[in-house]
Amino acid sequence: MRHDPAFAPLLARRARGVNAIRLMVVDDSITARTVYSRIIEKERDLELTAVAGTAEEALATLRTARVDVILLDLEMPGMGGLEALPRMIAKARGAQVMVVSSLTLAGAEHTVQALALGAADALPKPPPGGFDQAYRDGLVARIRGIGRARRVQRTAAPAPPPVVRRVATQVPARILAIGASTGGIHALGRLFAGLPPRLAIPILVTQHLPCSFMEVFARQLGDLSGREAVVARDRLVLAPDRIVIAPGDAHMTVVEWSGRHEIRLNRTPAASGCCPSVDPLFASVAQVYGAHALGVVLSGMGRDGCLGAQDIVAAGGTVLAQDEASCAVWGMPGAVAQAGLTAAVLPPEALAGRIAGAAGGGRWN
Repeated sequence: MRHDPAFAPLLARRARGVNAIRLMVVDDSITARTVYSRIIEKERDLELTAVAGTAEEALATLRTARVDVILLDLEMPGMGGLEALPRMIAKARGAQVMVVSSLTLAGAEHTVQALALGAADALPKPPPGGFDQAYRDGLVARIRGIGRARRVQRTAAPAPPPVVRRVATQVPARILAIGASTGGIHALGRLFAGLPPRLAIPILVTQHLPCSFMEVFARQLGDLSGREAVVARDRLVLAPDRIVIAPGDAHMTVVEWSGRHEIRLNRTPAASGCCPSVDPLFASVAQVYGAHALGVVLSGMGRDGCLGAQDIVAAGGTVLAQDEASCAVWGMPGAVAQAGLTAAVLPPEALAGRIAGAAGGGRWN
């Protein structure tokens, strides 16, 4: 691989020990490559393994280089990042990809598509001069989150199977509430691909994403699922098979009002620190639907959704979680599974079958 001379000092100091998270930066802008590389170089637990100015160069490097996280620009000359992404995932031997994009509509479109293709995370690329300390801190935190999760999955001894709550007979689900974060869009695609054309119940989704991506995410999820998908707004009435998605700046909850089930948006800080948060969604469906509530927790960092899952179980409802092997990050589903709140812990395609059974009142075990 050809290295830019500007990065030689950084790459020469890259050996940080066996526990360092190894990174590759792929961006056609030398300014962006320099900034990202200097951010990485300052952190003792991060190791800059390679830089590339084109996707072709990155793919060639991945034949021999071992990395944990790839920072990937989407708009590059030659092979674009979106075209290269599936090839990178195939060649990277388990490395996680974080895409970077501007906040333009076109950037959001491509970023959400990249997340659906298997990128683990996305962070908006700031304009020139916008790489302030807050952005740097956020970038490093996200890198550590997905990088450490991947290292744990690679090196940890097999964990004991999660405790599963036995549910002899499941009452029919009347609402499907889904929570997801890092890696969740890819998991949602796999989940919806396995669902029948009609469930005949409303579907609510809280996915951690910036506001600027939500309309694009709704449109792509609607195209993928063959269902109407909209971003939530106050007083929106729930409808069977309509997907309602929490906006990026508010929690989505459900209330019963004048005999109808409606959306309410809430901006009160959540215990998880997330906005939107899965916990208020789950808590509200537990209160309104009781034993007929079905919650699903997909790939994501942290513990958001665990408190709300407790509410669903306490109300007699059911919680399902994505399994560790299929997750980009098993934080959120792992939290509910390890708390003994789940009736099943499965990959997204298998969860789809359980959801279909729940909507029809079928048996679980």
